[in-house]
Formats: sequence, C-alpha cells, structure tokens
Amino acid sequence: MVLNGIKAVFFDLDNTLIDTSGASRKAIGEVMKLLVDKSQFSEEEARVICNHFQTKLLHETFDSSNMTIDDLRVSHFETSMQEIRSGDHKDLAKECYDLWKTIRLQLMTLPESTKNMLSELRKSANLVLLTNGNRQVQREKIEACGVGPYFDAVVVGGEHTEEKPAPSIFLHCCDLVQVKPEDCVMVGDNLDTDILGGLNAGLKATIWLNKNGSSNPKPTPHYIINCMTRLPDVLRNL
Repeated sequence: MVLNGIKAVFFDLDNTLIDTSGASRKAIGEVMKLLVDKSQFSEEEARVICNHFQTKLLHETFDSSNMTIDDLRVSHFETSMQEIRSGDHKDLAKECYDLWKTIRLQLMTLPESTKNMLSELRKSANLVLLTNGNRQVQREKIEACGVGPYFDAVVVGGEHTEEKPAPSIFLHCCDLVQVKPEDCVMVGDNLDTDILGGLNAGLKATIWLNKNGSSNPKPTPHYIINCMTRLPDVLRNL
C-alpha cells in the first residue's frame, strides 16, 4: 500500500477494531439467563439488574488503592441486586460478573479482514493502538483479541496522566514511533475522544468510523467511513 505523507496511523480499539458493544450485549444476555435460572429473580428483575449494572459501568470511578477493578464490578452487580431485593447477593454477584467478563472477552475477536488490513498497512506506516480505559481491563481485551502483534506501539490511556482527547497522549504516541503530528492519522468511532483528540493534537487527518449512519458529526472529522474495509482507499487518497 503506497501512502503519501503518512508515517503513522493511530487506531482506537473498542468498537473500532473489535465489537466491544456487541460482545457486551451477548454477555449481558447470558447473565440475565443465569439470574433467572438460579430462581433468584424474575425475567423483568434480571433485566433491571443488568441495566443498572451497565449504567454503573458507564459512570464508574476507580480508586486502585481501595480495591481491584474486578472487585468494583462485582460490587456493581451486588448493589444492582440489592436495589431490587435486599439480602446477601455477594456470591451470585461474583458469579454474574465472572460469567459476564469471561464471555465478553471470548467474543472480542479481531476479524480476519482487519488482520489482513493491519498487516498490509504496517508495511507502509507505523501503527499505534491508542485506547482509553483502565489498564487491567484494556490489557485483558488486547490479550484476548490478539491485536498487539499487529502494532508498533500500544498505548492505554489508564496508564497515563491524561487520556483521549487530551493532546498529550497523542503527542506521546508520536514520540513512541518518532513522527510528527502532521504525519499521522487517527482512526476511531468516538467523536468526543478519537476525532476531537486528533484535531486538537494537530494530526494530518482524522477518520471517523460511523457504523450507525449518523449525520452531521460534531466535531467534524476529515473523513468518514462506515466499515474498516473502506480505510485503505481513504488512506491511499489522502
């Protein structure tokens, strides 16, 4: 693949290279079955518990000095159950979390088409995986899907002072592969982190993966694709 003026491509992980949302939905479905099969809760109660768990995930704040991320997420399930019915749900909460985590990681796979694209692209540019999130959680995803060997550098936001969209972490990626921001491209699905961050850091281009067909994106990316297989054509024409 011949690229003009592109020395590095930064990729987001979740819902860009791997279908994190899809894996999470299927894992939650299995947890709902477990809650009902254990005869602890009705189907409606199980649905509410899982919805509460997912809400807590979205708004969680983690202090590593007090507990592990796994302990925190077990507590999300436990408190979600207690909100429905008082009692000791600790063992069931741990069983639910272990099931959710295991299935979710098993379903986080890297499509063959994406593997082939990354292998070809790496012949022409440095590749950097740039993902936000807790260190343990993101490293487990990276290990599970086997994406690491396709990249020249892997950067996890939770291991740094600032995450996307802060320019500092994009500039750190540039330093790792010894390139300038104006020679780099950011590819990701999140306008508020991937695209805004790439724009703020002064990258050559930002490419938004718009799987849902949304219109009028803000901030405005340089380019829009609806699937990863369209990326090589965009990069060749930059």
